Amino acid sequence: MRGVVNESRIYSKSTATTSIFLSHSHYDKNVVEEAKIFFENLGISIYVDWADQTMPESTNGITASRIKNQIISVNDKFVLLATNNGVASKWCNWEVGIADPFKLPSKKIALLPLADNSGTWNGAEYLQIYPRIEKDPRLTIGLGYLVFYPNGLYETLET
Repeated sequence: MRGVVNESRIYSKSTATTSIFLSHSHYDKNVVEEAKIFFENLGISIYVDWADQTMPESTNGITASRIKNQIISVNDKFVLLATNNGVASKWCNWEVGIADPFKLPSKKIALLPLADNSGTWNGAEYLQIYPRIEKDPRLTIGLGYLVFYPNGLYETLET
């Protein structure tokens, strides 16, 4: 069952206790919709900048300040929707740089890898230092997901 992300620039924080800033390319709206439903099914609220009616219509310095505030102060966690478009995006790379010092030490940053080269991140090798959300390879049925850390350790996504 597919849901719809409201594109009328309305954003309201749900009653979820955890919120994620979803960094993504605007070329990937269809994947953003699926990611939003995925996380909301786990009881996690998602912040998507283009759905925030307080954002300026055209990007500018105010946009950058508000995004920075959302990453650092408003949302608990940060997830990069790591598609080919997202990895190539200057905005996504800037957002990862903002999130890194605030979210990485407390294990509150991860990649949702959907890019063709997500194992090596050719041209963006720095992404190898971040945890990634992937389906549990031990499951033959079911939809269990794990967060894999660069040191080889992992934990459930729910954790």
